[in-house]
Amino acid sequence: MITSENNAKLKEMIKLQKNARHRKKEGVFVAEGIKLVQEAAKYGKLRQVLIRQSLWITKWQEKPENEIAAEFSGNERHVGVDVVPDDLFDQVADTVTPQGILGMVDMPVYSLEEILNSRSRLYLMLDDLRDPGNLGTMIRTSEAAGVAGVIMSKGTVDLFNPKVVRATMGAIFRVPFIYVDSLPETILQMRKKEISVYGTILEESRVYDDPDYTKPSAVVVGNEANGISREVQKCLSGRIHIPMEGSVESLNAAVAAAVVLYEASRQRRKTD
Repeated sequence: MITSENNAKLKEMIKLQKNARHRKKEGVFVAEGIKLVQEAAKYGKLRQVLIRQSLWITKWQEKPENEIAAEFSGNERHVGVDVVPDDLFDQVADTVTPQGILGMVDMPVYSLEEILNSRSRLYLMLDDLRDPGNLGTMIRTSEAAGVAGVIMSKGTVDLFNPKVVRATMGAIFRVPFIYVDSLPETILQMRKKEISVYGTILEESRVYDDPDYTKPSAVVVGNEANGISREVQKCLSGRIHIPMEGSVESLNAAVAAAVVLYEASRQRRKTD
């Protein structure tokens, strides 16, 4: 039982929740909720668990220690489990109504080469996407649509932001991803590997279901306010748009990504 707000584990959890630079330096982030924490354990990424006292009493107090350890020690990795009084736990949690469990988790790490050599060869690329909810939804959608990896500009919102992590619903542990210093250079590198890169742009573009996505393909989605940068536009294989009726000028970025990725998934299913 942790009883002091000065406890080092609590302080570290708070710092990881609030400070992206500290997360990056330590290579660690915080997962909140039973599903996310158990997913982290399953993939051998879980380091430490904090459980809200009221949840502990209702769910774990009567269980033998070896059963509790088995829930959180994926791949036989030892994981510390501490119980925290409700008031202290609520100070650490990022949500208004905490789910009652927090995990300190190692960040997954992937290389660009690993992602580009995947079997699927369908990619989502993000050019300075800023909304945490959008990014988390896109990671989740990418898994569902069979995306091989998500490639992000360095200006894209931090994937390990607590809101992003929650929105992925565990897909953060299963979808390869990478931040790159130069998205234009990465696109040119991909095109040399015969990967067609399509940007979602309204002007001078063709309908999104026109390209052949059964071939190695990538879809670029831009910043919510400004779209795809000019530097990235110059490197694209082609431009695509989603037809819209009424007075709507644009779709939410995560919705647009889902529409195009599922078209690619549909085409690929028909060839299987």
